[in-house]
Amino acid sequence: MKYIFIFFMLFGTLKAGEYKAVFDCSSGDAHYIKTRMWLIDKTMTMIEKRGDKATFAITLHGSCIPMISKEFDFIVPDKDLEDTQKAHDYLKDLVTKRGVKVIVCAMSLASNAIARKDVVDFVDISPNSFIDTIGLQNDGYALMTFK
Repeated sequence: MKYIFIFFMLFGTLKAGEYKAVFDCSSGDAHYIKTRMWLIDKTMTMIEKRGDKATFAITLHGSCIPMISKEFDFIVPDKDLEDTQKAHDYLKDLVTKRGVKVIVCAMSLASNAIARKDVVDFVDISPNSFIDTIGLQNDGYALMTFK
C-alpha cells in the first residue's frame, strides 16, 4: 500500500503534456454555441500557457450545424443571426489559427436541408459524425459535450 501511495505521489502530479479533446455539439441554442466556441479557444490558450499542447476536434450534428452554412442567414431565426455569426467566426478562427479539426455530420446536413456545396470549406463532412467521435475517443481524446 505504501508503494501505491508513493507511485501516485510521484506520477499523479505530472503534467499531462498533451491535452486531447473532442467537443461534440448538437445544441440549437445559438448564444450557448457562441459561448462554447469562445471557451474552447480560451481553454487552448490556458493549456498552452502552462507549456502543454492542446489538440482539439469539434464534431457538429443535429441543430448545431447552421453556422457552417455559407448563407446561414437564410436558415436561422433573425434573433439568432448575431450569435450565429459570432459562433461561425470563432469556429473559423479555431480551424485557421489554432489547428482545430471540425467535422460536420452529412446526415445532419440533410436533415437541416443544407447542401454539401453550401458548407464552408474549413470543415470536413463525415457520413456520420458519431463514428468520428468514437474514433477520436478510441485515440485518447476526452469527450466534451455541449447540447
